Amino acid sequence: MLRCIAVVMSLSLVLGFARAEDVAPIKALLICGGCCHDYTAQKDILKKGIEGRANVEVTIIYTADKSTKPPLPIYGNPDYAKGFDVVIHDECSADIKDPVVIDGVLKPHREDGIPGVNLHCAMHCYRFGDFGKPVALDAPNGHWYAYMGLHSTGHGAQEPIAISYIDKESDIVKGLEDWITMKEELYNNIEITTAHALAKGKQTTHGKDKEGKVTDKETTTVIVWTNEYTEKKTRVFSTTIGHNNATVSDPRYIELVTRGLLWSCNKLNDKYLKPAAK
Repeated sequence: MLRCIAVVMSLSLVLGFARAEDVAPIKALLICGGCCHDYTAQKDILKKGIEGRANVEVTIIYTADKSTKPPLPIYGNPDYAKGFDVVIHDECSADIKDPVVIDGVLKPHREDGIPGVNLHCAMHCYRFGDFGKPVALDAPNGHWYAYMGLHSTGHGAQEPIAISYIDKESDIVKGLEDWITMKEELYNNIEITTAHALAKGKQTTHGKDKEGKVTDKETTTVIVWTNEYTEKKTRVFSTTIGHNNATVSDPRYIELVTRGLLWSCNKLNDKYLKPAAK
């Protein structure tokens, strides 16, 4: 009897260790800083929200610099993502233009196969040359857009955005309900290349015509998508939503980003989603 108990206890310990290894937390690197956003608050909102919904440990690289050339320590260090399972790009670095530096930012995704998550202003980083129109993805100024799978260059006035999920069968958005943000920036779509659209955003802005008459303009663009990058098919999740703190802290936004992150790591399942997020 004692021998049987000992065997059962030993098996339980082995299985317990196996389960602990199976659910080892995902190590995510969150990169924040640069122009135009309250990264001081948003970095902590994102970390708390993601870690509260999934078995993820978020490490932050942050600079308080508010320029379009923030001195992030990842620049010039192509191995910045070693030891991490996924990189969350939330930087706003529109005037980082050196192709060598940009390729260094891409290296973990391009060569090492580390998944990527891209939020809001990350879409408008690392641009140079004539980027206001479609560019060749194999051109030096097309490398960032090849990683994204979608080319965006700007936005209009801040107004609420009606978010509609268009791929209801995607594991990322399955079960999520359409919603309307508070005032937000709707990013344009210059060209959709290899992106797979998950959601569109519709926004109505107000202006005046040449005669001074007030007019409304309705614009719809892709705002949430996935991409498979290079022949490695590295998983990349992106959303252009996330300018204001009210949006970033919205539980619906945090849930979307968390599920996109887990999908990018191929771990969108009950082992990693915490009960409250299921």
